Amino acid sequence: MPSASASLLQPRPAARVRATFALAMLLATCGVALAGCGSSSPAGTAADPADAVPASAVLYAGATVRPEGAQRTNALAVGKALTHQADPYLRLLGALQTPGSARLSFARDVSPWLGPHAGVFLTSLGSSSALASLVMQGLLGGSSSSTFAFGAGSAQGAIVLDTSDSAKARTFLDSQAAKAGAHATSYRGVSYELTAGGVAFGLVDRFAVIGSEAGLRGVIEATHGGGSLAHTSGYATLLAAAPAGALAHIYSNPASSTQAAGSESSTTEGFAGLLRLLGGAHAANISLVPSASSLTLDADTLASSPAGEAGGLLVVDPQGAQALDELPGQSWLAIGLGHVGTSISQDVQGLQALASLGSTLSGGPPESSAGISLTGLLQGLITPLRVLGAPTAQARRDFASWMGSAGIFASGASLLELQGAVVIASNDPARSRAAVAELGDQLSKAGGSVSPVSIHGTEAAVGVRLSGLPVVLYIAAGRDAAGHSKFVLGIGEASVTSALDPTSTLASAASRSAAAASLAEGIQPNLIVDFPTLLSLLEGIGLTESPSISKFVPYLRVATTLDGGGRELSGGVQRLRLVVGLQPASG
Repeated sequence: MPSASASLLQPRPAARVRATFALAMLLATCGVALAGCGSSSPAGTAADPADAVPASAVLYAGATVRPEGAQRTNALAVGKALTHQADPYLRLLGALQTPGSARLSFARDVSPWLGPHAGVFLTSLGSSSALASLVMQGLLGGSSSSTFAFGAGSAQGAIVLDTSDSAKARTFLDSQAAKAGAHATSYRGVSYELTAGGVAFGLVDRFAVIGSEAGLRGVIEATHGGGSLAHTSGYATLLAAAPAGALAHIYSNPASSTQAAGSESSTTEGFAGLLRLLGGAHAANISLVPSASSLTLDADTLASSPAGEAGGLLVVDPQGAQALDELPGQSWLAIGLGHVGTSISQDVQGLQALASLGSTLSGGPPESSAGISLTGLLQGLITPLRVLGAPTAQARRDFASWMGSAGIFASGASLLELQGAVVIASNDPARSRAAVAELGDQLSKAGGSVSPVSIHGTEAAVGVRLSGLPVVLYIAAGRDAAGHSKFVLGIGEASVTSALDPTSTLASAASRSAAAASLAEGIQPNLIVDFPTLLSLLEGIGLTESPSISKFVPYLRVATTLDGGGRELSGGVQRLRLVVGLQPASG
């Protein structure tokens, strides 16, 4: 009997290096995890589940759940490398575990009717923590007692599964509904089953649908002339540009996500923050393409956006690649960002939301306030960025007005050698020099301990001690070797010196050349991460035992590198590509 793994794809390697990209991958994983598990089998209807998804969906993820040939081989290779299990996707079958149901068997319960395609969508980000919890359970292991993701008071939306045998699919749905105590009802002439907890089961135009009642009704409306996601211009354009061999993809609808951004849930705000940070006002489609030794994530966005809206991190900007090239050549983490002056406020809000979401998704107990904690480090580093990106007229005048491109780097193979800084190019040296004292003053008012310091090669500098950071954060303004004005937030004096006058730069480093080769298509890197060095440092300061990261450590151990960069495609589409190198599974 075919294995459940033969179909599903999921990656989890990039988790915790950079919350932005890790959570993008998590959302893509949602689509696959909730789509179901499969193996090579008779073809289904060959219909795209997006044809049955309402056009107003906030998020949609689609997957090929019964891949064949090289796609199947690559999906299994990635899954085994990440989990070290022969059947790496079997746990994700729990996504279909509805109230009252016994543990499902793929071969017995799902394989006889599951078609090649599946999807999952959300009509609202409100109360979506159940969805995130289910995905993390399936990927990272844990208790099987989690409640079904959809229903009244839970995630609003549905799982939409293509079927190869609609009669057998109906039998499965009826059986699950009966075990859940559902009763028969109908909407617009379509019968379905509904539980007291708001979980709905129905067969709609040969699609097996399980979700919230609002989600199932949205499917009925979409298939009865109400407008489907597949026929919206943004989705159609981005899907046409998607890379060949994609096993799963997630599409975000910026208009709908904006409406959902005000929800009360911290997890909800985290998802909304992710959308703002990644896509800004742009529609975005993120595709996952596995291979035998890597996982590629292509994030495509539509270049056009409403006037005055920030673009988000998925917007391709050549200045980002140039900013990375100017960072120290020994950097094991390097990020280049273009035109941060126009987006820093939105970027900081998104990073804050993602920091909160990452803590929520870890599922562990709160971290101790004593000693070094990941939460403390993140909040300590975000604090000065929050001041720089404050959405006020004064902050825009004092800080954002002079900002050009920016780079972030970390170097050093041990805690004693660790250096790291945020380096922002200045278009107005006088304003950026004045910003040193202004930022220091605002951090002092917020409870930081600030004192003037003298650092060789700088024109102004202060040292700041912030809660959560075990070292002094130095804020300085100076000029690099080419005479360009820079504003630096550095961990230690040596970090500031390296930022302004590195002994070598990434422009000529082997890691940069390797990154460009892995990205291919002429893409120039603006993101480089070396996972073994990162993990070694986390272990050195004891953070691998932290509740907020311990579950992700096994995935960090199998990842080798993360490279990122972008380019323009035809038709007004921009692509940000991320490539995660993977160590092969042993045995």
